[in-house]
Amino acid sequence: MEAIEKIKEFAAQAVPGAKIDIVNSTPAAQQPALLVDREHIYGVAKFLKEDPRFQMDFCSCVTAVDYLAKADKPGNIEVVYHLYSVAQKHGPLVLKVRAPREIDQCRVPSLTPLWRGCEFQEREAYDLYGVKFDGHPDLRRILMWDEFTDHPMRKDYVPPADYEWEPTPHDETLDRAVQEGGIMPPTAREELEKEKAKKK
Repeated sequence: MEAIEKIKEFAAQAVPGAKIDIVNSTPAAQQPALLVDREHIYGVAKFLKEDPRFQMDFCSCVTAVDYLAKADKPGNIEVVYHLYSVAQKHGPLVLKVRAPREIDQCRVPSLTPLWRGCEFQEREAYDLYGVKFDGHPDLRRILMWDEFTDHPMRKDYVPPADYEWEPTPHDETLDRAVQEGGIMPPTAREELEKEKAKKK
């Protein structure tokens, strides 16, 4: 596969107006990525899939990372795609795109129309981080239930004191619910009391 600097150059030529930067991942990964602006991420991804030099025909992973605001820069949610070419036997190429953390602005174009394997993974990023994927064919929760109103992988998420919804509350969860005055299913409370009685 071409060096990432060359890939950036080719992509910038193919998608006029695209803002593309090379960013380093964590030291452990030692894997640079292409950070693309929201308006052009779809065009750059389409180029990487269709250009015969790259043929990125497989997206193996879609995830999100929550970066809280710091003194010198605003917070954002970063969506990360790992691309491979089965045809060319190379990869991964890491693509990143950032969106504001504010729920009403936290949206990026869906890449599911390019790689069908992104469908459930983008739904997971929506469910857990609140990223709305414009153009996704079926954007809805995949892990949390429909009535859940928050996004629990965000760093500022605060778990509720009411643990009635947890299917199998136990140990620290039950203790915390008691301390915070939360609600527990009656059977869970009975089990907690039995456990405490055994320890006496």
